[in-house]
Amino acid sequence: MKKFINATIYGHEDATEILVEDGKFKAFGTDLGDADEVIDLEGRLVIPPYVDSHLHLDYYMTGKTDEAKNETGTLFEAIDIWNDFKKGTTKEEMKERMYQAVHDVVSYGTQYIRAQTDCTDPNLTGIKAALEVRDELKDKVTIQVVAFPQNGMYSFEEEGKTGRDLVEEALQLGADCVGGIPHNEWCRADGEKAVKEIVRLAVEYDKLIDVHCDETDDTHARFVEALNAEAMRVGRGDLTTASHTCSFGSVDDAYAFRMMGLFRQSGINFVACPTENLFLQARQDTYPKRRGLTRVKEFVDNEINVAFGQDSIVDLWYPAGNGNMMNILDNGIHAAQLMREEDFPRNFDLITYNGAKLMKIEDEYGLDEGKPANFIVLDAPDAFEAQRNRVECMASIREGEYLFKKQPRVYDVEVNLK
Repeated sequence: MKKFINATIYGHEDATEILVEDGKFKAFGTDLGDADEVIDLEGRLVIPPYVDSHLHLDYYMTGKTDEAKNETGTLFEAIDIWNDFKKGTTKEEMKERMYQAVHDVVSYGTQYIRAQTDCTDPNLTGIKAALEVRDELKDKVTIQVVAFPQNGMYSFEEEGKTGRDLVEEALQLGADCVGGIPHNEWCRADGEKAVKEIVRLAVEYDKLIDVHCDETDDTHARFVEALNAEAMRVGRGDLTTASHTCSFGSVDDAYAFRMMGLFRQSGINFVACPTENLFLQARQDTYPKRRGLTRVKEFVDNEINVAFGQDSIVDLWYPAGNGNMMNILDNGIHAAQLMREEDFPRNFDLITYNGAKLMKIEDEYGLDEGKPANFIVLDAPDAFEAQRNRVECMASIREGEYLFKKQPRVYDVEVNLK
């Protein structure tokens, strides 16, 4: 039995102690009695582990290779370059990149990842690598693998296989989610066809849905409307995630108002990737220049589930990133203007509970008695100070055992202003 004392516990205002037994939360409270081991958290904030709701493990560090340079910095040039680059990659090389990416992300406090994995490759190299990494690391990190047809379901065909065929093969191999990218199909009709097939495959194979949807500044890209309708029609709205939806941040308010009602009705989830969307979008704008984000603030205010993701780490789409979800939260709440008094106490939901909800892991996730004792410790006394100071994750605990812990920073010279 372990007891963690002197903690500020997210969602447990009156509790200062956590009791852990056999890898599960036994109790939250004060004066919880004796334990075999007592760990003093010295007033720090305890929250559930970070959830990275959208991350491309297979693209990790590809932006640092000499043969792959995105000169325009646009989404579509990156896709073209990747199409050639991936053909020379072995499964072993792919796994090595994924392992390092997971290591980087976990070292900042993430324990849950939804891995968008390209399957527009007749050999399904990335999918096979991701499934092996998922299973090999399951005790330390929870990974969901998305069968993502980067080059499109119908605009891609190679060796007699379309992107759609490869999505289905990936599902048969064990991928967890059906992916898609309807705005990258050759025409609107193909994009709508792709949306229908994504939902049909999800029903047939009983999988979750996560679609790269309307990741463009074009306000005529409205595949989120089609995705929401199809998911609602078959009763799978809460099992569906629309990632990016950048164009929804640029549509007129009358359309947005109507869609907000339909989103609430379906229960669909959203993911925004603040750093990447800020960097990639509005490339054709002069000034004023759009932020590139979907309507995150409005989703929050309308109780529509929305989460944040890192998206990329030094790849063809995004030249920076390190997997630190605190950095993603910081950029996101600035860009979305989520800094009202009522926002700070709940902002961490964007990188914790909201991601768990769209991953459908609520039964095993969160600071509740009986659930696995998975949590992280932030170097701050409360949620506001943690966000204001963009603090470090000092420790990550999984099933009651440390994945890592850090020592507080020590300064040789202290500034004395008296």
